[in-house]
Amino acid sequence: MAYQDILFEVEESIATLTFNRPEVLNALKMGTLTEVGEAISTIEGDEEIRALILTGAGDRAFVAGADIKELQKLNAISAKHFAVKGQEVLFGLENLSIPVIACVNGFALGGGCEIALACDFIYAAETAKLGQPEINLGIIPGFGGTQRLLRLVGRALAKELCLTGGMISAQEAKEIGLVNRVFPPEKLMEETKKVASLMASKGRVATRAVKHVIDQGMSLDLRSACALEMEAFALCFASEDASEGFGAFLEKRKPNFTGSLKK
Repeated sequence: MAYQDILFEVEESIATLTFNRPEVLNALKMGTLTEVGEAISTIEGDEEIRALILTGAGDRAFVAGADIKELQKLNAISAKHFAVKGQEVLFGLENLSIPVIACVNGFALGGGCEIALACDFIYAAETAKLGQPEINLGIIPGFGGTQRLLRLVGRALAKELCLTGGMISAQEAKEIGLVNRVFPPEKLMEETKKVASLMASKGRVATRAVKHVIDQGMSLDLRSACALEMEAFALCFASEDASEGFGAFLEKRKPNFTGSLKK
C-alpha cells in the first residue's frame, strides 16, 4: 500500500513504521492517523511480522506533536472526532500481539509522546526530548497521554509534566521510568533492532501472553492479576512453541518457534 505520511517496511520479520513528514517535524494530522491505523491492520493480518519499531524521519523528531495548523481549525465537535481517532489508533497499537518499540530519535511531544507511551517501551537517543506541552496551547492531551503517563510514572510526575508543559531530556525520562534505555543517536536504531530481533525470535503465544497479563494485570488487585497469569501460563502449554522450547532445551539447541495464534 502507498502511504503519504508514513513509511512502512518489513525486513526479516521486523516491521518499521516511520513518521515521514520531516519538514514539519513529523507532526500528526488526521491523514497520518488513518495511515497508521491501516498499517496496524496490515500487521494484525500478517503472522510473519514478529515485532514493530516506530521512529521518525530525519534526525530532529520522532513526532513533535499534532499539526498546529490543523488543530487551530477544530471546534469542540471536530476536536472530539480527532481525539476519538487518535485514541482508536493508539489502542490498536497498544493491543498488538507483537512487541512494539518506540525508537525516539528526537522530539516526542504531545501526540508524539502519546504514541510512544502506547508502545511496549521506549528507547531514545541522547538528544531526544519528551513532554506533553498541550497546556501551553490552552488544551490538554487527547490521545490518552494523561492516563498512560499516570500509569507509567505516577500521579505527581504526570501532573507536573502535563501542568507545566515542559520538556525533559532522554536521560531525565529514563530516570523517572518513562524511557527504558538511552543511546547515542548514531547507535539508536542499531540497538533497537537488536532487541526487536531478540523478541521476534520468541514464541508468538508466550509473547502475546506476557503482554496481555502485564497490561491487564495493572488494573487488577494482586490476587486477580495472578489468577490471570495462571490461566495464561496454562494455555501456553497447548502451543506448539512450548513443545519446541522444552525439546530444544533438553536437546541443547536453539529453539525454532513457529507456533501460530490462529490454531
